[in-house]
This record gives sequence, structure tokens and C-alpha cells, in this order.
Amino acid sequence: MSHLTYYAYNGVGVRNRAQYWYSQAVRVADRIECSGQGGWDPVTGVINPEINAQIDQAFANVDLALKDAGGKGWSQVYRVNSYHLPLNNEAMEAMVRNFKKWTPDHHPIWTCVGVTRLGEDDMRVEIEVVAQLEDA
Repeated sequence: MSHLTYYAYNGVGVRNRAQYWYSQAVRVADRIECSGQGGWDPVTGVINPEINAQIDQAFANVDLALKDAGGKGWSQVYRVNSYHLPLNNEAMEAMVRNFKKWTPDHHPIWTCVGVTRLGEDDMRVEIEVVAQLEDA
């Protein structure tokens, strides 16, 4: 798999790579694919229990993972999968608010799923994305 380059941003990214054996992002040809980003503080790993704060932070963590892998951030995202516990109106409203903030010039495709468990006990959201690189 020498054509793949894996990334883990400093802080939680490096911790999760060591503890859970996965990377935050991978470059595949002209794309960056991000693993599910939760609403953790990227330095300390602390997860705010409030759903709006978690979703806001998860969007920021996606941006961080994309930029760490050499991308430009949300402007290059074309696909989003989000996983929620619970999936309710408050979570949907927070997602839409963040889409409008982070992708004001385009509407990525989105699959949204309610689940019974996420990667860590306090997690209420995970957001994974695929971004298209320009001039790659």
C-alpha cells in the first residue's frame, strides 16, 4: 500500500493511532478520506457532553484532519457520513447549521445514520468525509 499516505494530527490523532490503531486521514490518489471525527478537544481529548458543542467540534476536527493531510479543508469535501447517538431534531439542526458555516458555497452529499454506540462512551457524533484535491 505504498500509494497510500496516512495521517494523524498531533494530540488526539497521535493518541488514537497508538491506542486504537487507526489514522485520522488517508490520501488516496486525488482524494483525502477521513475517519470518523468526534467532538473531542483535539489536544486534550476531552468530550463536551452537550450535543451542539460536540457537533461544532467534530466539524472543526474534520477541518483539522483534512488540513493535516494537505487539503484545504471543508471547501474540498464532497461526501459526508454522520453517525449520531441519538439522531434527533437537535442533532439535525446542529449539522445543518455547521454545513452552512463550513460549506457555504456547495452542498456535499450526506448520509446521516442513528446508531446505538460510538467509539468512546461520551461520544454523540462521528463525522467522516471524502474530499477531492485540486490539481493532484
